[in-house]
Amino acid sequence: MFKDKLSLDELTKGLSVVPDEDGLNEISELSKRGYQLLKENLTERARESFEKILSIDDVNNYALVGMGDCYRKERNFREAVIYYQRCLATHPGNNYALFGLADCYKAMNQYNRAIDIWEEYLLHDDRNITVLTRIADAYRKVRNFKRSFEIYQKVLTMEENNSYAIIGLGHLYYDFKEYKDALHYWERMLEINRGHVDIRVLTSLGNCHRKLKTFSEGVPFFLEALKLQPHNFYALFGLADCYRGMNQQEKSLVYWNKILDLDHKNKVILTRAGDAYRSMGDLENAEEYYRKALNIEFDTYAILGLAMINKKKGHFQDAITSLKDLISNDPRNYRLYLEAADCYEGLGDTEEALGVLALFLNTGIRNNTVIERIMELKNKIQS
Repeated sequence: MFKDKLSLDELTKGLSVVPDEDGLNEISELSKRGYQLLKENLTERARESFEKILSIDDVNNYALVGMGDCYRKERNFREAVIYYQRCLATHPGNNYALFGLADCYKAMNQYNRAIDIWEEYLLHDDRNITVLTRIADAYRKVRNFKRSFEIYQKVLTMEENNSYAIIGLGHLYYDFKEYKDALHYWERMLEINRGHVDIRVLTSLGNCHRKLKTFSEGVPFFLEALKLQPHNFYALFGLADCYRGMNQQEKSLVYWNKILDLDHKNKVILTRAGDAYRSMGDLENAEEYYRKALNIEFDTYAILGLAMINKKKGHFQDAITSLKDLISNDPRNYRLYLEAADCYEGLGDTEEALGVLALFLNTGIRNNTVIERIMELKNKIQS
């Protein structure tokens, strides 16, 4: 951003009162010092230099942008916005102020405002790849697939193997649940960076296979990621979930427990581990893990897990009590009705089993599994 030698025209542009030669020299030296300190992340000291400039010239564009950049580096985005806007008020179209302002809006999740600023920036410089990828990212965040795709593709016509655009397209397709297309871009990224691939590319490849339920193909990517970072949460989770999908519960437990070694109060993982133990028939450990999850806070899946344990033990009424509570909290979850119906059938009360399934149909949701179960129970009564 900083120019070593500032021309007189640049220094005096927009000044309300033009400083004398000594003042201009002082501004030049303060600018150099401020931007060097900013480059070294010494933001507080950098601000002191920029504030001195503003005491001499309160509309100096270098100082205003410098102040904005300092606050942006400190993640004080609201304060940064003030300085960028002050700069743009007297220096419309200043690229650095536009860039910083858009970045602040993006950081504050105000993506549409960021897009407006970046679009204005592109009026001055439509070949800036950094800005193009940022604006494509922002369109992706607001779920404008068409515009995001167009801009990423524009970047790739300018720079065929631009990592940010390829990764962005992978995320774009993944966000829109087009996992096969997402795989194409992640695989391309892997090929470009073979030998020094980013761990996030590996976990993204694995996650695409998880979503496609091609679990065995996802396993190698998560294993490779763990070679790079043995405690990476996403790799551990992905691997455990793949083994879960392959019904290899013992292997999944290895990785659920590795996560719990790092974060023993993760209730989601506690319930997943509980499910694994339950699937293996180890009801004692399953119950322990579900109760650990519930000791942290209410968890639907932990309650459901305990209900399934009661069902397995033949404690049908206890299971029904839990399932009814869950239904009242989540009346659209068809699985809860099916489980409750099974429990009523276990008690020999087929009419109540039909009644609970009828309650689900009253929600207005059609579900073939529920309808088939109703027909099965009706046939049982008639026979």
